[in-house]
This record gives sequence, C-alpha cells and structure tokens, in this order.
Amino acid sequence: MAKITYIEHGGKQHVVEVANGLTVMEGARDNNIPGIEADCGGACACSTCHVYVDPAWVGKLPPKEDMEEDMLDFAYQPDPQRSRLTCQLKVTDALDGLVVQMPEKQI
Repeated sequence: MAKITYIEHGGKQHVVEVANGLTVMEGARDNNIPGIEADCGGACACSTCHVYVDPAWVGKLPPKEDMEEDMLDFAYQPDPQRSRLTCQLKVTDALDGLVVQMPEKQI
C-alpha cells in the first residue's frame, strides 16, 4: 500500500491508501477523487488523467514511455518536467508519500 495525496486544482487535498499493483489513476477513481476523469479507462489513449507531480517526486518516478509523452501533447497546459498520466504510474511501496496536483481542467 502507498499513501498518495491528490490535490484538486482549488487546493483541496485527498490522502488515500492505494493498493500495490493498481495505478495512481485507479486509486483516484476508486476513491472518487474529483479532477481525474480517465475517459479511456487507463489505456493511455487520452490525457484525462493528467496531473502535475510534486517537484520532489519527479526524479523518483519511472521515466515516461513514448506513448505517454505523445498523449501528454493533448493535455491541458502540460509541464515538460512535472506532467504525468496517472494511468501510467503503477503503485508500489516506493510511491508511498507521492503528491500529485490536478490541472485546472482535463481535455
């Protein structure tokens, strides 16, 4: 299990425990966290689970694969360093304490 903090664009925080093996997107979906729409259900075929990763975590995450990079081109105001698709972040104990912030909107 990893404790993940999801921060809505307006600043409201949701701290939830997410089981290992799920994705950060599934953790948001299963806990009704607003701001992550996940229209494609986690197939990396859209950008509606886009978040900004806390700067302290950027270097601790696995690198983006080409498909994720391509989909981030469609995200709302992507940040080259901090933007990630939560469907591509598999939860492990190493993600305990991860903090992500939702953008103003998903497109």
